[in-house]
Amino acid sequence: MSNQLQQIAIRWFEAFNAKDLEKLLDLYDEDAQHYSPKLKIRQPETNGLIEGKEALRSWWQEAFERLPSLYYKVTSLTANSDRVFMEYIRQVDNEEDIAIAEVLEIKEDKIIFSRVYHG
Repeated sequence: MSNQLQQIAIRWFEAFNAKDLEKLLDLYDEDAQHYSPKLKIRQPETNGLIEGKEALRSWWQEAFERLPSLYYKVTSLTANSDRVFMEYIRQVDNEEDIAIAEVLEIKEDKIIFSRVYHG
């Protein structure tokens, strides 16, 4: 099971780095939730939490347009029966790299909740 969850994480990175919104969203449940400190800053009314594929689409589309060089370099993937802990480096041209950790909670091969941690 953990290998299957790691494969979902690998597909997540491939879709994200290709900026392929449809492939990225296909990995998520319709009612998936996503929490990020960046959301709290850029969309304070969300308090850092969005829900549903359309909210995810809007969030990532804006990020891809605003940061065309955005790239995530995977450093570690650890999985258990229902989640994947991902560590990666956020790279953007003319910005300092940022170390990030993210947890994907997965149920029936779909991401149901994701949480981002960074300083």
